[in-house]
Amino acid sequence: MANKKEEIKEAEVVEAEVVKAEEKAKEAEKTEEKVEEKTEKTEKAEKVEQAEETEKAEKAEKTEKAEKAEKVEKVAAKREEPKKAPREKKPMNLAAVAVGISCAAMVLSGTSAVFSYLAYDKASTPITILNGGGVDGNTASFVEGTVADVVEKVSESVVSIVTSATATSYFGQNYTSSAAGTGIIVTSDGYILTNKHVIDGATKISVVLDNGKTYDDVEVAAVDPLNDVAFLKIKDVSGLTAVTLGDSKTISVGQQVIAIGNALGQYQNSVTSGIISGTGRSLTATDSSGTMSERLSDMIQTDAAINSGNSGGPLVNAAGQVIGINTATSSSADNVGFAIPISSVKGMLQQLIEEGEAKRAYLGVYLVDITSDTAKSYNLPVTQGAYVYSPSMYSAVVSGGPADKAGIKDKDIITAVNGQKVGVAGSLSSLIGEYKPGDTVQLTVIREGKEIAVNVVLDGYSEE
Repeated sequence: MANKKEEIKEAEVVEAEVVKAEEKAKEAEKTEEKVEEKTEKTEKAEKVEQAEETEKAEKAEKTEKAEKAEKVEKVAAKREEPKKAPREKKPMNLAAVAVGISCAAMVLSGTSAVFSYLAYDKASTPITILNGGGVDGNTASFVEGTVADVVEKVSESVVSIVTSATATSYFGQNYTSSAAGTGIIVTSDGYILTNKHVIDGATKISVVLDNGKTYDDVEVAAVDPLNDVAFLKIKDVSGLTAVTLGDSKTISVGQQVIAIGNALGQYQNSVTSGIISGTGRSLTATDSSGTMSERLSDMIQTDAAINSGNSGGPLVNAAGQVIGINTATSSSADNVGFAIPISSVKGMLQQLIEEGEAKRAYLGVYLVDITSDTAKSYNLPVTQGAYVYSPSMYSAVVSGGPADKAGIKDKDIITAVNGQKVGVAGSLSSLIGEYKPGDTVQLTVIREGKEIAVNVVLDGYSEE
């Protein structure tokens, strides 16, 4: 019995071990199946990823080929296009002058030139290109000793102008009065630039050079009817030393300047120095008697003393270039003087040199000079420029004038002349003043919210 019991226990033990071994074998099979399953999934994922990368590479290659093909087509198309004929180059020259007096003042200015793609037939006229005239001296500064050097350089081109006029006294008696001012030699053959009020009403004019030599055979060559500018001519003279004209469009506030003139009509070629205090000033100037007055615009303000007798003399930069014509001074404040920008007279001067006579170029519109205040008042989209506007019932564009012929309309905003910004480089009238009648300039115009360009052929202004 005992032996049987022991055999049964051994059999049970063996059976239990067999069961455990079978369970372990099953677990091993399951583990192996899971590993195979994971391996299969991993292989599938890798294949999908490789397929996606291959697809992306093929797309990128196709895109690159398409872009290259497109570029090749464009290049081929350009080669097949007919070549445009080169533009005819126009000779560079100076031009004439025009004025624009503020709100409802007639801008006797002219302009022209328009982009070829605009819908104006006048735009086909080539614009007049100004000669740059050399180095811009407005970037120079005075250093120790250079003021004297500049004065020495310029003084021999500054003259005293002595005038005689016949007047009638309160008692009806005629008498001869005399006055003195200043002038600037602008050509070696005797053209003199001065203020109109210096020679106004004169029956005789004499010019006294820096060395004391006097010329009595002097005539009035041209007068600007709309600005305080006049040109004289010394007859039968040559070899005079002319000044160098600078560019008043590039001056800046704070720039150092000197003024030279016949102070008080008796101290020839007196020199004062200072800075440019402001630009674009407007004022009403009166003569010493208070009987004559004139509205002046776009003036250069300076604290260099401008005394009686200095009128017509030069305002000079540190490079010795004339940038203004000394014209007026304040009677109620010290060191507040005003000069006409030199660029505004270059057109008349050029015409004088070429033809022996000169007229002011003009545009033929009434305008408002645009400032921040006027822009707000008239609800304008810009704060600089010239607004073609008349407060009267009549059109702001003069019928038959250059602007009218070119297609300028009421409420146009003129922002530039040949790329020079109105209100930055100068007023519309000053910018037009660089051109002469017959020249073509380009106006940048804002009309009904759109910017266009218009060509205007300048004409000469006549008071007749």
